[in-house]
Amino acid sequence: MIENKPGGAGAIALEALAAAQADGHTLLLGGAAPFTSPAAMLGAISFDPQKDFIPVTIVAEVPFILGAASDLPEKSLGELVARAKANPKGLTIGHGGNNTAMQYTAMLFNHMAGTKIELVPYRGTGPVMNDLLGSHIPLGILDPPTSMSQIQAGKIRPLAISTKKRFPLLPEIPTFDESGMPGFEFTGWFGIQVRTGTPPEVVDKISKAFIAVLNEPDVAEKIRSVGAEPHPMTVAEQAEAIKKETVMRAELLKTMGAQ
Repeated sequence: MIENKPGGAGAIALEALAAAQADGHTLLLGGAAPFTSPAAMLGAISFDPQKDFIPVTIVAEVPFILGAASDLPEKSLGELVARAKANPKGLTIGHGGNNTAMQYTAMLFNHMAGTKIELVPYRGTGPVMNDLLGSHIPLGILDPPTSMSQIQAGKIRPLAISTKKRFPLLPEIPTFDESGMPGFEFTGWFGIQVRTGTPPEVVDKISKAFIAVLNEPDVAEKIRSVGAEPHPMTVAEQAEAIKKETVMRAELLKTMGAQ
């Protein structure tokens, strides 16, 4: 059974996992934010993301796209930055929620561009895309799985993508790096977690099962076809990845002076 629990940058879903039995029968598929953000960014929560959950594997990695409503006059990232510096009135960037990788991408853009465009949190990227389609907001941070079909249909104008190199499924979108922001790179991932206390042999069995499936060519191709990249990891590899990203996010916040 799949139960969607959006909100709180994944915190609501994690609360449900924290209340479940530590037997491996309840799994979380969620983003990186709760596991890689400084505690001060998480607010009042009833669990410790670093101690109360065990990483099983990363399922897929995704880049982020700065998308524009079709009626936005600016056609490139350079034009947008020039306008934002001269007269930012009317400009906002919607993102998938506070403390998500989408918010960090938007914050990094503002920081590297030297702009102060207002950031507007939503409950996920789907609502951001819907408001972009209706021109209710001028800009939004999107991911390919949510937005690729609308971009290919010309209903949303992509200005830049957050990978270091161009994304194979959307090769026409320039990177932030090549659009005047050298070194800009920020991606997100979705991983599987279980409750701490789950028997090691159960964790190992679940991890190996996911890794085996993610390495199947037809499954990998299906994930790529919707705009993500399969990224299976062992328990130890994901734990190390979480540790490195936690340090990176803390340094990013410090550099930007964010609260």
